[in-house]
Order: sequence, then C-alpha cells, then structure tokens
Amino acid sequence: MIKQIKRTKARKIVSGWLMFNDMKRIYQIMLILACVCVPVSAGTTTNKVVLHGRVTDAIDGQPVVGASIYFPQLRQGTISNADGFYTIKDLPAVKTTIQVTYVGHLTIIQSIDLRTTTECNFVMQENNATLKEVVVTGLTGSTRADRSPAPISVVPPRVLQATPSTNIIDAVAHQPGVSQITTGGGISKPIIRGLGYNRIVTVNDGIRQEGQQWGDEHGIEVDAQSVHSVEILKGPATLMYGSDAMAGILVLHEAPVMPQGTMALNVGSEYQSNDQLFDYTVNFAGNQKGWVWNWRWSQKDADKYKNKVDGRVPGSQFHERALTGIVGTNRRWGYSHLKLSYYNLKPGLIEGERDEETGRLEPSEAFQKIDHYKAVLDNSFLLGDGALKAVAGYQQNRRREFENADELGLDFRLHTVNYDVHYLQNANTDWQFAAGFSGMWQYSENLGEEYLIPSYRLFDSGLFASVTRQLERLTLSGGLRYDIRRLHSYEQMSEGELRFTDFTRNFHGLTGSVGAIYNITSKLNMRLNLSKGFRTPNLSELGSNGEHEGTYRYEMGNHHLSPEHSWQLDYGIDYSSEIISTQLSLFANQISNYIFLEHLTSDDADNLYQYRQGTARLLGFEALVDIHPIEQLHFENTFSYVNARQLHKPEESRWLPFTPAPRWNSDLRYDIIRDGRTLTNTFVSLGIECYLRQNHAHTAYDTETATPSYTLLNLTAGTDVRWHNRTLASIYLSGTNLTNRVYQSHLSRLKYADGPGIYNKGRSFGVKLLIPVTIK
Repeated sequence: MIKQIKRTKARKIVSGWLMFNDMKRIYQIMLILACVCVPVSAGTTTNKVVLHGRVTDAIDGQPVVGASIYFPQLRQGTISNADGFYTIKDLPAVKTTIQVTYVGHLTIIQSIDLRTTTECNFVMQENNATLKEVVVTGLTGSTRADRSPAPISVVPPRVLQATPSTNIIDAVAHQPGVSQITTGGGISKPIIRGLGYNRIVTVNDGIRQEGQQWGDEHGIEVDAQSVHSVEILKGPATLMYGSDAMAGILVLHEAPVMPQGTMALNVGSEYQSNDQLFDYTVNFAGNQKGWVWNWRWSQKDADKYKNKVDGRVPGSQFHERALTGIVGTNRRWGYSHLKLSYYNLKPGLIEGERDEETGRLEPSEAFQKIDHYKAVLDNSFLLGDGALKAVAGYQQNRRREFENADELGLDFRLHTVNYDVHYLQNANTDWQFAAGFSGMWQYSENLGEEYLIPSYRLFDSGLFASVTRQLERLTLSGGLRYDIRRLHSYEQMSEGELRFTDFTRNFHGLTGSVGAIYNITSKLNMRLNLSKGFRTPNLSELGSNGEHEGTYRYEMGNHHLSPEHSWQLDYGIDYSSEIISTQLSLFANQISNYIFLEHLTSDDADNLYQYRQGTARLLGFEALVDIHPIEQLHFENTFSYVNARQLHKPEESRWLPFTPAPRWNSDLRYDIIRDGRTLTNTFVSLGIECYLRQNHAHTAYDTETATPSYTLLNLTAGTDVRWHNRTLASIYLSGTNLTNRVYQSHLSRLKYADGPGIYNKGRSFGVKLLIPVTIK
C-alpha cells in the first residue's frame, strides 16, 4: 500500500511537471501571437470607404428587397432596402470578394477593388439548373467553389431551416457522400465516403471540435440552431487541420455579422410528432458603431421515438440546452471576435433488453450527461494584400455515463487548447498563397468509477503552406504540411491492480495536396486532385483496457500502432446550363496501417477485441443530375456509392464495418410563389430516399449482417409571410417516412441489440416557425 501511495504521488509530480512544460509552450505561442498582432494592427489600412448601389431583378427591373450584400473575408455586409438600395460604411480600402444572395435567385460572386470603387449595382437572375456559385474555405482561405480542385459542397441556410432533424449531423447526412452512424434519436456521428470517428474533423467557431470522438455513442456537441451553413470537404484535409482530417472536414459556419446600425431579435420553435420533439430558440444580434454581438439560447426536449414493431423505444429520449454568444469589433484594420458557448446534452442510453415472454423492450435507466464549454478569440488583421488570422481557443468536455440516477460509471474530462496563426493573401490576384502553423494541447482525466481509456496528455503542432495559380482557363493549387505529435499515457490502478501502464509515443507526418481545374468551356469543367492524409492513433486505440458499454466488447489497446497514411485521387467533371446540371465525382483512397478492431480467441472471454493494423482501399463516386425544365420546377437526383474493403483478408472480414449502403436521393420541388406580396418563397417538395441492399457486411464474429433495401417517402413545404416588404415569419411543414416503413439502417448501432435488433424511427410530421424582428 505504501509503495502504491508513493507511486501515485510520484506520478502526480511528474504529471504536473509535464503539464507545466506543455502549458509553457502554449504561453510562448500566445506571446508570439500577441507580439505579431500589435504591430500588424498599427500597419494596416486606415482609409475609410463607403460603398453603395442598387440590387434589381433581371426579368422586370424591379428592386430586390432584402438581398444580402456581404464581404466574406471582411465579415461585413448589409441588406437592400425597400427600393433595392444599399450602403456599407467604414470599409477598408482593399481588393476583396463581394457576395450577393437572395432566396430564389442565383448568387453573385465577384472581385471588387474598394480603393477605386464607391458604387456597385447588381442584377439578379432567378434560380435555374446552373450550379450555384458559393464562397468556400479552400486551402488558401476563402475562394469560389468552382476554383477548388478538392470536392466541396455547401449546405445553405434555407436548406438547413427546411430540413427536419434532431441534431446538426442529422441535418446534413442527406448530402451526397455523407452519412451518419446513429444511436437512437439524439446521437449522430458523421461519415464521409465510408470513414468516420477520428478520421473526420468538425470545425466550429474557427477551431476543431474536440469531444472524445473515438466513442461509438459520442456525438457532436454543437447547437444546430447556431449553425448558419455547413461546408463539407470530402477527402484528406490535413493540410489545413493536421492529423485526423483523413476523410474530410465539416465546417460549421455561424451567421454573418449584422449590418451596421441594426439590431435583430429572432425567435423560433419546432415540433416533431413521432418523438414529440419540441424546441425553441431565442437570438439577439446587432452591430452598433462597429461593435458586434450575437447571443442565442436554445432548448430541445424529445421523448422516446416509436415504430410499428418496437413501439416506444426506451432510452431514446434526450434533453438539450445550449448558450452561444459572440461579442467583438469590426474595424478598418480587420476584426476581433470573442466566441463563448455552453452545450448540455442528456441522452438516454438504449440497452435493448427484451422481456422473455412478451418480447417487448424493457425500460432503460441508463443515460449520459455531456457538458461542453468553449471560448475562442478569433482575430483577422488586414496586412498588405491579405490578412493575418490569429485564433486561440479553450474547450472543456465533460462526459459522464450512468447506469441509473445513483450509479456513475465512466466519467471523462477533456481539456483542449487550440491555436492557429496563418497569413492569407487576397483571393483576387493570379497568385494566392497561405502559410502558418496550428495545433493543440490536450489533457484528459478519468474521474469515474469505471475505466475504458487511461488519463493522458497530448501536444501537437504543424507548419503548412499552400499556393494557387489562376490562369485564363486553368487553376492550379497545392501545398505541404508537416506535423509532430507527442502523446503520454498515465499509469492507473483499479481495485488494487495495475489497469493502465505508463507510456509515451511520438509521431510525425508529412502531408500534401496538388490539384487542377480546367475550364473546357464556359459550361464544362474538369477537376483532378491528389492528396496525402495522415492520422495518428488515438488513445482508445493505443491504451484502452475495459468493456465498452453499448458495444458488448472488451477492448484492448495496442501501444505499438503506427500512424495511418493515405493517398487519395479525386476526379470530377461538371456541366452546367439553364436547363440541366450534372456533376460526377470519382475517388480512390488507399490507407496503409489502417487501424481496426479484431476479435481475439480466448478461453476466458468471447468478447475480447484488440486493435490491429492492415491496408484498406476505398473506391466510390457521387453523381448529381438537376433538371430545370420550366422556371418553377426542379428535379434533383443524387447517387452515392462507396466500396470499402480491407486487403488480404478472408471474405467474412474483408469489408470495413459501417460502410454506407448505396443511396439514391430524388427531390421534386415546385416553387408556387417566387416573389409575392403576402406569401413569398412558397414551395412544396416531394423527396425519396432509396437505400439499396448492403451485402458488403463485416460478418466475422457476428459483427455485422447484410441490410435489405428500403425506400423512404418525405414531403416538405414552406413559405415566408411578408407585410410591407418585411418578412414577418417563415413557416415549414414536413412529413418524413410517410408510408411508416419499418426498416433498419445499416449504420444504426441499434440494429445489433438483443433479438431482432431495434428499428429506426417511424412516420413523423413536423412544423417549424421562425420569426425575425429587425430593430433599426
């Protein structure tokens, strides 16, 4: 006992010293950041620019009321008034990109030199089948999507608003190449082209979201109401975000800053019938004399969902609370925003046990409590022909699992400090480049009565540089990044026995990307991109030693795992006209040192698994065809397919687990009223989700079974209510799974509960109401 106490004290002293050294590195980085930022703000432009103009409709020349005129790089903008006029004051005298958007019309994106331009008028074309232009976060900062060789898709605000969902991942999971692993109604994990977990990075508030992503039932701790739009980059994105972005990234964007001199109060509410989900959100934002703010409170409660076979599913209920806020300043030298958030989720845990006589699901008392705190300082300083970005953030993720109200099991507390400093040259020259460094520090604690992974600390950092060359019909881009990561796991005792051993691992990796876009004609483009990805093993894969509740597996880590390395080739071609648009994106991805769980033969336990490595190969494509035969009718079809297998394995274990089934989505939308006096943007949409049979199942040791095909029928309608050129409310009606189809998704973890498994949600109807109030 005395030796154990001494060992514990020694470990705490060493842990404290190592944490001190890590924090000293962070403080040094912060000091460098501060020293750089002070002279930068002094050397930036001080000239005031006022831009004004008018937005009109191309068909009748009438003013477009409420069009958004926005500078993505400056984070400043306004909306057009009742006569279509707009004015933006206190702009810096720089060359930048301006974006004009309005519902039902094509987005306008163009370069503008504010040093020589004071008036700019825009004529907006109504929507047709032309592929939508949009500004995205490319390798070298904000750029047009049609100039990015890597496949990027954007989910705009109106699509998020009209989509019935239980969380932000559920809202974007219908996009081509994107799926979700679900555990009941409130927990969703993103999948991009067959890969998920720590192979995807989610970016929120300008930093990567860190919340124990390795867990099967660990979702994304973000309030869906606070997300304005979502950007999805498919394929390795380690160039900008380092290790773990092997499959791609999800960038969750906040709402643009309010126009100067305005304030707005927005309230919204939603109800879904199946699980009796009810939520509401209250938002207050403003911009007064360059001081900006945006605060939001959201609350969501859902009961147990139901289907025709299982009835109500015990443990599928959840409760969500979230507070998000931004306060800062926008000046001619750039902007500085402090972002604060608190997210609380209390989901039930579905145990799946059934009564032996009736076969009905038994009540479940197990649940989780998740608290996520975050503070981010987001700065941008105009410097020369570009901007210096400096972002620092702190996150604390507390995740607790309870067997019942009085019995605490797992209890993790994860601290993360993120930092990112890079320079972006303006996107409006033939040459564009970005360079900088980013990384994070982490410390994870075990505070519960049960253990799955040891306590650990982590420090990583990476240097990157990228460049883009714009020619007449050809765009070339590429870049390199070098990362280092140090991970230390602490020794830990359990019930008088050594549970986790002390070990340290050091990793490094060189990644890169090179690509090109060629404009064959004004309507036909071809893309080609080659990228190298890199991912270090997470602590669960290296050091786990315990039973993972809900998976019925006893998992053992492997201290000797090597980093994963991938090579992915993307080829795309797209054609766009006023009548029809088509896109085809092909990809081939090979991953060496691919990490997976393998069943171990043991006389003592039949549920013993350990992490091993092999070689994985993923092939697939996404296709889109959008037909616009008449002005008000859209017929959009998308198809997604991925073939994910592990090489040199027998038939029963060659297919990677949780490979999405081939999926065809079809949406027929009719715009009833485009621009009316009382009702406007009125539409009705009939959607079909067809999932083909998935025979590529990892059948070894009953891990997976094949999943039959099924088709879901959905209906959505919506309208804006207007009075005297002001939007009073937006109303959306929805019906999902209208035929009440009984089905099990191949990506549902509940499929493998006791007996026949648990089925997905049945028919549901929903209504959403959004009320904006602008205060001048």
